[in-house]
Amino acid sequence: MIELIYQNRLLSTLALTTLMILVKYSLVSFVRSRAKKKKQDKRYLVSNIKNLLNFVLIVLLLSFWINEIQNFALSIAAFAVAIVLATREFIQCIIGFFYLMSTRPFRIGDWIQVDGFAGEVSATDWIKSTLLEVDLSRYHYTGKTLFIPNNKLISSPIKNLNFLKRYVTHHFTITRDEDVNPYLIIEQLRQRAKEQCADFYDVAARYNQIIERRLDVKIEGPEPRIEVSTNDVGHTQIRCTIFCPTERALEIEQKIIASFMDLWFTEFNKPQEFKY
Repeated sequence: MIELIYQNRLLSTLALTTLMILVKYSLVSFVRSRAKKKKQDKRYLVSNIKNLLNFVLIVLLLSFWINEIQNFALSIAAFAVAIVLATREFIQCIIGFFYLMSTRPFRIGDWIQVDGFAGEVSATDWIKSTLLEVDLSRYHYTGKTLFIPNNKLISSPIKNLNFLKRYVTHHFTITRDEDVNPYLIIEQLRQRAKEQCADFYDVAARYNQIIERRLDVKIEGPEPRIEVSTNDVGHTQIRCTIFCPTERALEIEQKIIASFMDLWFTEFNKPQEFKY
């Protein structure tokens, strides 16, 4: 049987390739349908299945054609250097894939940032990693897809932003003229900011502690922080820092700005007392 297979290696190769493709897509479809029913994120499992079956297929094909490959390699020994130079980017990408699999700097579904590009990892393969781009200033998907060669993940720093998916330390600044003393309204504004964060305060406190234990650093939160400063032209700046659910960061920012404007113009319209 084995001799017959080796005698018909071309047909065996086609049959094996077809079988592995069918098995791969059947397993992927099964996992995706189960994940959809259970409302779970199984993209990492789908990616691992694809990469494993591709690896098995390559090993089996190499075992079928090992003699021919050896003869071919000997016949082109003089061109080996040129071939390596021509394919060095692909070789580096494959090495980068093994680097990712061994060090696990991120998983499917994590938010990462590489070379200034940020996104959610949706898939990885032997050559590239696929990201769904995320606008970190607005905390939402842009609709763009990024394809990053794996060799770039070896030579560039990788920022794992996975904690930003649930809670974020959100900073924003409100700038006004100097017509009102901000310290007359700052405590009221701080109290209103606390009211906006009250419904998730306990969860935010626990999540804040989890992040601090894992990273072994102190981060802002869960209490809102409000500071007063001035810019280079003398206008008042109110700098706000809140630790809140990522999807609510912009909503809470707008509510705090609305509260500030209300307090500011209320104070501005008060009768002024003059001393003579």
